[in-house]
Amino acid sequence: MVWCVAGCAGRQAPPPIPVATTAGPEAELVAHLYASALGFYGSAAQVRVVDDPLAGLDSGEATVVPGWTGRLLARFDPDAPARSDVQVYRSLLSALPEGVAAGDYTTAAEDKPALAMTAAESQKLGADTATLARRCPAITVGAVSGTTWPTSIGTCALPTVRQFDDAATLFAALRSGRVDAAWTSTAAAGVPSEAVVLSDKTSLIRAENLVPLYRRNVLSESQVLALNEIAGVLDTGSLADMRREIAEGAEPGRVAAQWLEAHPLGTSN
Repeated sequence: MVWCVAGCAGRQAPPPIPVATTAGPEAELVAHLYASALGFYGSAAQVRVVDDPLAGLDSGEATVVPGWTGRLLARFDPDAPARSDVQVYRSLLSALPEGVAAGDYTTAAEDKPALAMTAAESQKLGADTATLARRCPAITVGAVSGTTWPTSIGTCALPTVRQFDDAATLFAALRSGRVDAAWTSTAAAGVPSEAVVLSDKTSLIRAENLVPLYRRNVLSESQVLALNEIAGVLDTGSLADMRREIAEGAEPGRVAAQWLEAHPLGTSN
């Protein structure tokens, strides 16, 4: 009878796949997107907030770590010159440590640094980063203190950036002409309507596309496919919308789950 109880009890469910991220609502949102994707295809996953997710990949405490291609490349190969999305992704694949693999990156979703100008100035000078690159040594650029921004546009080193306490103060300085341009990002949720975020058609600023890193030989083929599905449905506008919801007080996990309900996986072309 004892043998029957043990034999008939069935196998225990595997533990949830740990998806590691740093603290912060925007980072946690991304982690919940990948955790929800795994759950969509039947694999339980759990978001874990840790100080160094990439170290968790090495130790085995994390199985999946989402990140941004350019920042990850800077971690693994600080001297890599790549800037376009394809070049950055390929360089990242070559730089990954043994035992770590990368899934598909989101070609339509990015969060790279971007420069904003007033609408009037962008109409006068052009709405692409190359416009400012030609005036690079002479322009005054502002940024929010505590954030990170490029020190150059292409091969041109920028003058010292003026720092402001918050985005509202930064964009007020842009409107008043105290700065010629303001650092923001392509997926920022709080850019005022009177500002124009410049395009970057010639990749003067390094690409930052979302990509999942994972431990090799741990995930099944279907689990890897689940991670890759995010690349087929997420775009920059959706990312900005979700960040706006979080800024208004919504919980990252709920926002990610609701977005995937409205954009089911497996339906991309």
